Amino acid sequence: MRTQVGIVGAGPAGLLLSHLLHLRGVESVVIDLQTRESIEQTIKAGILEQGTVDLLRQTGVGDRMMRDGFVHHGINLAFSGGIHRINMYELTGGRAVMVYAQHEVLIDLIAKRLADGADLRFGVSDTEVEGLATEQPTIRFTHGNARQTLECDFVIGADGSRTSTRFLIPEGKVRTDFFRQYPFAWFGILAEAPPSSDELIYAHSERGFVLISTRSPKVQRMYFQCDPATNVDDWSDDRIWEEFQARLAPSGATVQTGPIFRKDVLQFRSFVCEPMQYGRLFLAGDAAHTVPPTGAKGMNLAVADVHVLDRALGAYYDSNDIGLLESYSRTALQRVWRGQWFSFWMTSMLHRFSDATDFDLRRQLAELELVTSSPTAAKNLAESYVGLPLT
Repeated sequence: MRTQVGIVGAGPAGLLLSHLLHLRGVESVVIDLQTRESIEQTIKAGILEQGTVDLLRQTGVGDRMMRDGFVHHGINLAFSGGIHRINMYELTGGRAVMVYAQHEVLIDLIAKRLADGADLRFGVSDTEVEGLATEQPTIRFTHGNARQTLECDFVIGADGSRTSTRFLIPEGKVRTDFFRQYPFAWFGILAEAPPSSDELIYAHSERGFVLISTRSPKVQRMYFQCDPATNVDDWSDDRIWEEFQARLAPSGATVQTGPIFRKDVLQFRSFVCEPMQYGRLFLAGDAAHTVPPTGAKGMNLAVADVHVLDRALGAYYDSNDIGLLESYSRTALQRVWRGQWFSFWMTSMLHRFSDATDFDLRRQLAELELVTSSPTAAKNLAESYVGLPLT
């Protein structure tokens, strides 16, 4: 087989890049270890920045998102016995976020790519990539019990946080020591219940952090801070709801309860790979960087990577201009590190650390009071949360 761009990974980065390249007339083949059903049924959080929403709409994959998603103009910070709203819409000149789950975005992208005749290979195995330092790298994989060889001009590593493509960059050519493991995790639930709030609530309490989010009018997604070694089987539904209410009670917020049909523990890590390219290999999304979920930046950073990479590949195929490809890492990493800062800042402001002292608690509360009382501080949070325009 021969194509222009071989994409390893059918997540948000890989599928969106394939879609954008198609609009330019550039061919691609996308492969993934998972089945289509697994990709479409793996439920993940989804808070889309304004730029992400605009890009999906402008490129023809936003109809269902605009119909079924929820536009949020603000968020709520709960602490010290009260709830304080950050009006992001007013603070950012009319920008907002969209609550629309990641797997729904993937469903839309897969449907659109297949309708456009894309070559998507799900459930592949034994993937091998060779020739990255040449002008014709190859991707070998097994699909349908047959060994396949894909020749291409470029390889895109978009295979998520469990990436294999990142490790194709030789030692000495990459730094992978930009890493932080956090001493806590999130206990997440999906529950059949009405919404507890019209907009997200980020709650700071002496018992630990809580996030009240939503999925639909009938299904809610919520989290509370926990130990990374927490076993979900140790937590009954009643115990979970009691913990949520105990953490929310000081602020006056309440949680709407219902049957819980999913429980999981999300680990907290920060990571950046520098550079995000080597030879004819370019990394995008979680294959190159991960962030704590507090700032809602994971999928949005993947989209930003792809936006840069699409233009770079477009310049190459339009006029054989390699300038944007050569500067891909430098351009993408500017936004990645800003996303890392915001995610770390939100995490450190809202969570209880195991070694925290009373001094640390008072400092957190002072920071929360500043963010909710100073228009300048609130604007900083709002602009980072809704996301800078894609450039």
